Amino acid sequence: MQRLTEQQIATLSAAANSAENWQNILVSEDFDPTKVRSCHFEGVVEIEGGTTLIGSTICNYHIGANSHIESVTRLECRTASSFGNGVSVAAVNENGGRSVIIYNELTAQTAYIVAMYRHRKDIVEASNSFARHYALLLHKNIGTIGKNCKIIGTKFVREVNMEDNTTIEGASLVQNGTLLSGAYIGVDVKAVDFIAAQNSTIDCGAIVDRCFIGEDSILTKGFSAVNSLIFAGAHLEHGECCAIFAGPYVVSHHKSSLLIAGMFSFLNAGSGTNQSNHLFKCGAIHQAVHRRGCKFGSNGYVMNPAAEGEYTTILGRHTKHHDTSAFPFSYLIENQGISLLMPGFALRSYGIVRDIEKWRTRDNRKFRRDIISYDEYNPYITSKVMKAIELLEAQLAENSEQWHYNNTLIKRGVAQRGLALYKSYLTAALGAMLSVGKADQLAISSVTDKWVDLAGQYVSGEWLEKVLESSSSATHIEAALLDHHKRFDNFAYSWAVSALSKLLGRVAEIEDIAAAVVAGKEAHEAMRRVTDADRLSDIGAPMSVGYGTDSDDEAVRWADFCAVHGLE
Repeated sequence: MQRLTEQQIATLSAAANSAENWQNILVSEDFDPTKVRSCHFEGVVEIEGGTTLIGSTICNYHIGANSHIESVTRLECRTASSFGNGVSVAAVNENGGRSVIIYNELTAQTAYIVAMYRHRKDIVEASNSFARHYALLLHKNIGTIGKNCKIIGTKFVREVNMEDNTTIEGASLVQNGTLLSGAYIGVDVKAVDFIAAQNSTIDCGAIVDRCFIGEDSILTKGFSAVNSLIFAGAHLEHGECCAIFAGPYVVSHHKSSLLIAGMFSFLNAGSGTNQSNHLFKCGAIHQAVHRRGCKFGSNGYVMNPAAEGEYTTILGRHTKHHDTSAFPFSYLIENQGISLLMPGFALRSYGIVRDIEKWRTRDNRKFRRDIISYDEYNPYITSKVMKAIELLEAQLAENSEQWHYNNTLIKRGVAQRGLALYKSYLTAALGAMLSVGKADQLAISSVTDKWVDLAGQYVSGEWLEKVLESSSSATHIEAALLDHHKRFDNFAYSWAVSALSKLLGRVAEIEDIAAAVVAGKEAHEAMRRVTDADRLSDIGAPMSVGYGTDSDDEAVRWADFCAVHGLE
């Protein structure tokens, strides 16, 4: 970079540009002063070639090549900043007991460990120390706009770094943040103390305050997010969230929905979804854990603290602080103030099949820092199903017609049907895991009943504990997690062999494994026949009511229905 020549200053002045001090304006050798019009410069401004600047006030910024800045009231770095890095986000618990310090390279897995493993003070402090050091390295008095960036029609951009190929267009206020490559901030947005990860979008009046917005996530149509960690693939519209940890693919599209003080992952939030974390005693101290794949029906309500098992559908209002973590694939239904639990019943629903399959097809990320496991059959959920089977068998042996479980009610007939569904899933899951992968010494040595869903990644609990014991940095942990992900099939295979051996009461032989693979395929196909039948109930003739509106001919009604739904 070099100071302006007298000729360049003259050209700039003639085009209605001004500066506090022209000597503080530095440009690259290929700078073209004819591309700058009606701008005012304050402090130190550095401009690379190919950049167009029109009608803006710019203070203390480096502007990369081939960028376009037009009609910006103030693009300014008023004070030394780390540009959103180092901001502490009070996720999960609104009182800050699970706060995570955000930085550009934060992953969902690291954030999960920091937020949820507070008992591991050494790991939490090491991660926070790394985050603070990272933020300190970025602490500067001058902001950076990367190459091929756009800032157009925006009021105030203050203490914001923009990586290459990022855009701010029509925003009201963007302050103390970073846009990573490909990120977009649009019309009427107010974003303060934030990081927008690669290819994320914040648009159409969204409000973001103290948040990390993950890869390919979309916040739009007036959505409000405060003190929240939102990771890959989220799509949030109209509603609001406060103090949440949103793992991959959290989806909410309704104005009346509130997500607050909890963990969510692969979520579908119906209209009116709501939670309470304030019982008017000790303040907003309560939290909930809504595990992978939970769905809230319209007006679904949960009073925190509470927890549900994976892929649980929540219908009605639940105020008794239930914990159904032990029963994945369930329905939790309110009936006259009582929370009825139907273990395993979601396994009959085509909706679960669609939910499990659709996320993988929607993952179009070009940049993948968050690790996501999509495997339908895996040790994490299968181990839970095995424990659910044990619990149901023990309860059914008591021969009671119904029983209370963690502030829910389970009826005997429901438990019997749920037990059969769980057993079918177990057979299918073991067969699927035994049909892929191979014996792996590391995987064999890490076989354990305990698995965790680490914000989207299935991980062996015993293996993770060893990594945490031996790791001194988030970087080392993330490298180990990536290696685990690459070898997941081997981990799953070794776990399945161990599980099969326990079921047989002896070491599983090659013949046992082969038989389990065959049985698994048969069980999977049988389950699919049930879910396919459920799908047909949603696209059958009884559902064609209201089609063929202007005809009394049943054939026309059915033809209209088929055309709309793409059926032959």
